Amino acid sequence: MISHVILGAADLEASKAFYDAALGALGHREGRTIPGMGRVMYMTRTGTFGISIPINGEPASCANGSTIGFAADSEEAVLAFHKAGVENGGTSIEDAPGLRQSPFGDLYLAYLRDPAGNKICAMYRPE
Repeated sequence: MISHVILGAADLEASKAFYDAALGALGHREGRTIPGMGRVMYMTRTGTFGISIPINGEPASCANGSTIGFAADSEEAVLAFHKAGVENGGTSIEDAPGLRQSPFGDLYLAYLRDPAGNKICAMYRPE
């Protein structure tokens, strides 16, 4: 359903270090910097995630009420994502990483704010 998501970044290098670590913990390759564009892209067969200096020249800002969720293959991957994110400039938010009940079944989640303040999470759906 979703082809790509791009989040604004105030400090592209800090955001790249954060996402290289956090997404690396989920098994993704390091982001590719696009020369002359102020963007870093993380591409897979099923979609693309990017960070970008806003093209309109205005400051980057996060959207209140928005969350970007990244799929994880295990509870350990969720914990590794969270640890890598915190160690690379992210801030742990909401409850501690762990299992949560939802109307859609059990979810193992970890939430972070990236260096620009964007809210992201890693999610694993246990069997």
